[in-house]
Amino acid sequence: MRGLQSNLQTIGFRNDALLAPEQALALFFSRAQLRERTTETVAFEAAAGRVLAQPVIADAAYPAVSRSAMDGFAVRARETPGALRIGGEILMGRQWPGELEPKSALRIPTGGALPAGADCVVPVEDVAADEGVVRLDAAVPSGANVVPAGSDMRAGETLLEEGRRIGGAELGVIAALGMVSIRVYAVPVFGIVSSGDEIVDAGAKPGPAQVRDSNRWALAAKLARLGAAARHYPIAPDDETAYARILQAAVAECDGVLLSGGSSVGLRDLTPRLVDACGPPGVIVHGLRVKPGKPTLLASAGGKPVIGLPGNPTSALMILEAVAGPIVAQCAGSVPQKSEVEAVLATQVRKRVGWTQFVPVRLEETGGICTAFPLDMHSASVSLLARASGFLTLGETVESAAAGETVTAMRFL
Repeated sequence: MRGLQSNLQTIGFRNDALLAPEQALALFFSRAQLRERTTETVAFEAAAGRVLAQPVIADAAYPAVSRSAMDGFAVRARETPGALRIGGEILMGRQWPGELEPKSALRIPTGGALPAGADCVVPVEDVAADEGVVRLDAAVPSGANVVPAGSDMRAGETLLEEGRRIGGAELGVIAALGMVSIRVYAVPVFGIVSSGDEIVDAGAKPGPAQVRDSNRWALAAKLARLGAAARHYPIAPDDETAYARILQAAVAECDGVLLSGGSSVGLRDLTPRLVDACGPPGVIVHGLRVKPGKPTLLASAGGKPVIGLPGNPTSALMILEAVAGPIVAQCAGSVPQKSEVEAVLATQVRKRVGWTQFVPVRLEETGGICTAFPLDMHSASVSLLARASGFLTLGETVESAAAGETVTAMRFL
């Protein structure tokens, strides 16, 4: 550890050299040399929530034949209006043998296969039927109430792109195509290490100068939403040897590491030096021109991302959501997800020019209008982001946003 001591002055950050979040991410991805993601094949029933490692392509046209969109009668449009003989009934899951005979109609249920010769369906409520005859008082256009063959999916069409997270809609497509197994990206595991002598386990009773370790559980839940899994490591004390041992184990055993606390500049803040010693390329970014989250650290150890988050709960979770999320998404193989909403700002917000600021907001929708209520920023608050629906990103050139101004809010994932 003596070598680390000599590097104390080389790892800190300077206010005049801080990067904006987007600059920091660009620099990180250009230097991090992240490892290639691994894939695995899973049964489709176990694929929900996973990220596609292959495109999903239709093997044929769907539906295979034209189908009825209504309960009614399959007819020829050119034979309407008029009286048509009822020639039988089409059953679900079965095709009508042969062709629809001239001047006749066939009963058909919703979803039933349209018989050859028919080109439209008359809803049952629009006709009078008795004694084997159906009477149509108005002409019916060709194609009415019909779902054409191939109108849902075309053979060879890419339906789901690689990198898409599998939800209910996606799993429905996969099942419809008969893909009983699917290739997905392996779920990356991120080690979580909280640091500081003031931190105690969530189940412990803290002393007057101590706090429970809420950050690790908030970060673990957010990782799950981002498509990663968490592995918990012991709280790292303010002791160089013990901290180094825990950090090195997390780097060796996981695909990435989240560190909570210890990334600011001070004699007790060991994180930047210890991270830099875990492997090349080491610390890439230390400090952001952003509020909250100035002490953020972005590093890579042998192609594994090591993200140093501020110790304050609001700052830690906000930076993982707004800045580090794309790094986790890259490891998971997924496309970063965004949920934007246009909203009217309820009260004025002012900020420091030249800095990016993330502003937590509560979103309320009334009469089709969404209103964003800014919440007072207290980085040390545990409950602040639980009270918020999302956040605003105010760029460096913005000095203030006025009440009544339309803004773009990002909902929390």
